[in-house]
Amino acid sequence: MHTRLGLRRRLAAVAVFAAVTALPGCGGNVGDEGSKDEASFPDRAITLLVGQDPGGSTDLTARAAAEPAGADLKETITVVNKPGANGAVAAKELAGAKADGHTIMLFVGSLAYITPLAVSADEAVDINNYEVITGLSQDDYVLVASPKSGFKTVKDIVDADRSIKYGTTGVGTGSHLSQALLFSQAKVTATAVPFDGGAPALTAILGGQVDVASIQLGEAQPQIKAGKITPLVTFAEKRPTYMANIPTAVEAGYDVPVQQSRAVVAPKGTPKEVVDRLRTAFRTAFEGKKYQDFNTQRLLTPNEVEGAELLKQWTGSLEKYRALADEYQIDMSGN
Repeated sequence: MHTRLGLRRRLAAVAVFAAVTALPGCGGNVGDEGSKDEASFPDRAITLLVGQDPGGSTDLTARAAAEPAGADLKETITVVNKPGANGAVAAKELAGAKADGHTIMLFVGSLAYITPLAVSADEAVDINNYEVITGLSQDDYVLVASPKSGFKTVKDIVDADRSIKYGTTGVGTGSHLSQALLFSQAKVTATAVPFDGGAPALTAILGGQVDVASIQLGEAQPQIKAGKITPLVTFAEKRPTYMANIPTAVEAGYDVPVQQSRAVVAPKGTPKEVVDRLRTAFRTAFEGKKYQDFNTQRLLTPNEVEGAELLKQWTGSLEKYRALADEYQIDMSGN
């Protein structure tokens, strides 16, 4: 009897041991599967969503950062363009993606702090609903005119004492907001003419379809150097090193600091260890000469800040722009 009882006990112990050691994670450490997944990140290619068309400033920035960051991760980072609604289409897709770091997005700041002024509250995208991996760079706007217009300063526009047409890179963009604020404060009667991006807006300036336009520095610089357009003011908070001889709108007496900024973000709930690993990879990319040369060539100002600092910047911009739009009764919806 005792022999049979002892045998049963030994068999039961063996069964329990076998069951425990068969649990995920090896060695019977219950709950270790998540830790194992995070430690092995990434275990496949990463998708970097871009909410703008291929070939534009945001797309090119994504590709310039993705290659060296992917090399550091030892996995390919594939850029996938999902254009629409200034990046809102891509942001919605990211929000529904698995929060494991294998789907991320290059998020444009205007989607967080300018587009909300142009759409209803339920359509606005909130950056706080994502995990910010890192800030990337800042792209400043410059107000340009055709040499035929005779405009060399904002004062020239004011003194012209006539209605003007200004080109924008789209409704609800920084290009739109910067000029609407400027002309409202300067008490200039002006009508916005929206285009689908900087290239067609520049074409409109050259063709005389509009009097002036607010264009991102990197896109406008070749035409400025060629003498085909005249820069009047930049909308940066302080003079960009790339255009130090041109005054800011603030220096000209107008409260219009408007710029584009970019960041890399992940779905809400992505594990901290994964976010940190991605941040390290992009930090490595920022240190590379090839990426730094790209910033210089595109006239981009690095803004490689931590997530908390970026959220502070973007939240502050939204509050400031909303207050200015309310003060000057600016309708950003395009209606």
